[in-house]
Amino acid sequence: MNLLDRHIFKSVLLTCAAAVGLFTFVVALPNVVNDLLAPWLAGQLSTPAFLRLTALLFPFAISFALPMGMLTGVLLTLGRLSADSEITAMRASGIAVVRVARPVFILATLCAVLALYINFDSMPRARVQFHRELAGAVRANPLRLIVPKTFIRDFRGYVIYVGEQRGPELRDIWLWELDDQKRVTRFVRAESGRLDYDEATNSLVPTLVHAMAEERDPKNPEDFSKSPKSVSVEKTEELRISLDRLFNRDSVHVKPEWLTYPELRADQAKQAAQRATTRDELRDQARSVMKFELIVQEKFNLSLAVFSFALIGVPLGIKVSRRETSANLGIALVLVLGYYVLTVMVKWLDRHPEYRPDLLFWLPNVVFLCLGVSMLRRIDRN
Repeated sequence: MNLLDRHIFKSVLLTCAAAVGLFTFVVALPNVVNDLLAPWLAGQLSTPAFLRLTALLFPFAISFALPMGMLTGVLLTLGRLSADSEITAMRASGIAVVRVARPVFILATLCAVLALYINFDSMPRARVQFHRELAGAVRANPLRLIVPKTFIRDFRGYVIYVGEQRGPELRDIWLWELDDQKRVTRFVRAESGRLDYDEATNSLVPTLVHAMAEERDPKNPEDFSKSPKSVSVEKTEELRISLDRLFNRDSVHVKPEWLTYPELRADQAKQAAQRATTRDELRDQARSVMKFELIVQEKFNLSLAVFSFALIGVPLGIKVSRRETSANLGIALVLVLGYYVLTVMVKWLDRHPEYRPDLLFWLPNVVFLCLGVSMLRRIDRN
């Protein structure tokens, strides 16, 4: 690699790294806010656990940020070189555009290989580990789920409010029991109480003292023409709040998207080996097999998109010739949006294996590759 190649390679590498970092932050931020920020601020997660779990989100974010970052980095770097007339000087020296872009294609190939590793190994393992450690952090101290002066809606069928908490001891307790339609069927208020964790049943056991309970008609709890039954009790012990919705005692439910490549192929083979005799069973089996095939093809195509975006970014960067970061970012976002719209449209066919959505998944990349080659040849001729 000569001096010119090293200059272009280094420029594109640094710009792409910055762009990937930016998009990784944008992709990871909603997950951090939705899953980790509130438990951390409420004291349910320690700071080391919060940082560790945040780090485990990065492989997932990078898998989506890498194609966008590559396109943005190529557009910014080549746009700046073209605006400074450096591309014109290279071409005047007899260097073809394809030769100028060789370092970009080398970097894009390396990043595509890295994306394959992330999509099929690093990201699935990190997602499983994330949910295991998150469940483990909650399991280590389930009483941290109770946050004073906060309406807690994390438990299926219950809403809880606690005015004050000192360890397992609670004061000013409000508890609403809900039916499947989120309607209040029972309301309990107690002056004080105690909250314990039953590991055998994976549930919280509140013991309420000096409690007053109101019970409504379970069939029509919103019929306020009937007065609720009011009962005062000295102590309640029959309540149990299951934590299975938050975490499983034994393992984490692993989604197909969280499987590595060998695991995906193994599960797909199991689905294909199942005996199906009726027409409905055969149709369901074909859909199940196609579901795994689409996950595999999506990961392959997301990796190839790193190279496709770099290929189309080369002629666009040279042709646009802009220094402005905002303009190049805008072009990158429009192209990425178009790519993902095509991908989502293909995923809508997951329940119709006869249309071969696994092959149609390659359509966005084929379109971008053909468009990039066509634009590159046109610029090289001019």
